[in-house]
Amino acid sequence: MLALLPPSGNAKQAPSASASSTPLGGLNIVSVGTEPLQDADRAIAQARALHAKVVRTGVPWSILEPNGPGQLDPSALAFADRLVDDAANSSVKVILTVDSTPCWASSAPASLLRRCRPGTFNTANAWPPSDPSTYATFVAYLAQRYGTHLAAIEIWNEPDQINENYFAGPEKARRYATILRAAYPAIKQANPSVPVIAGSLVGYNGLFLRALYAAGIKGYYDGLAVHFYSLTLASLRQFREVQVANGDTKPLWLDEFGWSSCWPRYKIQQEQACVTPKVQATDITNLFRSLARTPYIAADTLYQLQDSGTEDFGVLKDKGARKPSYAALSRVLASPFGAPSPVTLSLRRRGSHVVASGSGPVGDYMQLEAFQGSTLRFRALFTLNRFNHYSLAFPSVLGTSGLRVRVYQDWMGPSRAAQKSV
Repeated sequence: MLALLPPSGNAKQAPSASASSTPLGGLNIVSVGTEPLQDADRAIAQARALHAKVVRTGVPWSILEPNGPGQLDPSALAFADRLVDDAANSSVKVILTVDSTPCWASSAPASLLRRCRPGTFNTANAWPPSDPSTYATFVAYLAQRYGTHLAAIEIWNEPDQINENYFAGPEKARRYATILRAAYPAIKQANPSVPVIAGSLVGYNGLFLRALYAAGIKGYYDGLAVHFYSLTLASLRQFREVQVANGDTKPLWLDEFGWSSCWPRYKIQQEQACVTPKVQATDITNLFRSLARTPYIAADTLYQLQDSGTEDFGVLKDKGARKPSYAALSRVLASPFGAPSPVTLSLRRRGSHVVASGSGPVGDYMQLEAFQGSTLRFRALFTLNRFNHYSLAFPSVLGTSGLRVRVYQDWMGPSRAAQKSV
């Protein structure tokens, strides 16, 4: 957005806080399944080496309880036991994200249920349970079994995701709220000390959250999980504003965010802009540092530990080699305090225009302001490109001299602006 005259109001900045409110820093690791137990050992060992305080793992209900109520798959349960035990021995807390309805409990249409096979993933698994109490019983079992080793149990994954890979079917807000209202008291009865986080939402505008409030979720969670990959800081701020406007002050758990180092092989991966390995490392450092003093963020867990055959979001390649982001994540998890990369600014004349260019830290909108004397004559709200650079040409009506220019990131505010004159 460009404007010759300044809009009213000031940039909204991140709130400050003391070090005591530093989020639990960590990352997403391998999901629970029937893989070799060494996979759990390796993931927790890497998390510990990276100085993670928390890890997030998926717990597919359809894999752990495939054949009926109480009929647990021994291999999957052994993997979950091993992962949580390894984490506890490494002083690492675990977020268990529980989704994927077993065939026997799914509300999927009959046409999908006929193709559903226990212990394998199928489109029927994305449909919520027809009876929410079946899910509540399962998550209560996890709370009782793993108790204080857990950072939280997260109720489902991305119910508002438009692709319906995780939560399919109609009336999503109402049905999700019904599951949450069943799961929360069941978990608290099993172990009152286990935090319950709801949401796992991708929509930063708050529309789905408002629908959840209308469906009666307040009072049935200890925090709200969000997954923001684009403009992460701006999305957190906007989402928090929706919370507060609805009388909700529960903390946010940013338990998915990240960047794929798929450039230049690809331009887009999983709907996100590809970056270089170096930019991925810089972005990780800057985002953790930006959030280090944000009191309403309970945890920030990067996606993810290791690449797969189709994704390059990891700090390790799919064969285990370290990327530059591995060392960056290790440093920032060990010591999250520090200034993000500074905003830079250069000005040059190009014909009848002045062109401003430079760079800034990832995650939020940028503001450019041009003054003639003490009068603000031009303001631009813009975003950085995938490499965190920008270039803006001023309107020719401003001329090419007598301008004082400053550029800053909204999250950090004008006090961290870069300034130049021409």
